[in-house]
Amino acid sequence: MDHKGWHSRGYFPHLDAPGELQSITFRLNDAVPKTVVDRWRRELSHEPASERERKLKTLVARFEDSGYGSCLLRKDPHANAIQESLFHADGMRYRLLEWCVMPNHVHVLIQSKEGMPLGEIVRTWKTYTAKVINAGEGTKGSIWEADYYDRCIRDLDHLENARLYIRKNPVKAGLCLSPEAWRWSSAFQG
Repeated sequence: MDHKGWHSRGYFPHLDAPGELQSITFRLNDAVPKTVVDRWRRELSHEPASERERKLKTLVARFEDSGYGSCLLRKDPHANAIQESLFHADGMRYRLLEWCVMPNHVHVLIQSKEGMPLGEIVRTWKTYTAKVINAGEGTKGSIWEADYYDRCIRDLDHLENARLYIRKNPVKAGLCLSPEAWRWSSAFQG
């Protein structure tokens, strides 16, 4: 498969290039209601584009951490399905550096391999885990938000900040007292 370079599917811009370090967040479709994001976009419309996107990202992250929506990933079998999905292709399609399953979203830091487009990697995670979670819940249909957020890691400082953000997210959200205590993360030491 060919990598797409910089592209957009109408939501967020994405960089799909082999060997890039990428911080990725994807969330349940009810984690942040579209009406809330649309309202924030209107409220920030007077801001310069770069500042608007930075502020919007901060608002969305804060809202995700509030535990809004069904929080299906709070259930151990569902969080375990995410973990298994991430581990399954580690070393073959990408190198998994950090990860954290939150109650309504997932953070992942990877380095993609040649021939494995980022969109295909994320689609595989979402498809497999949606089947497992739907089976566990006795439901059908989409559980994931259509798009995902990815950020290309620029340098070693950015890499360290991305790692710390992923590791500390459960603490920041009030789910545990230390990163090592959160069962569904690469920081876990249980």
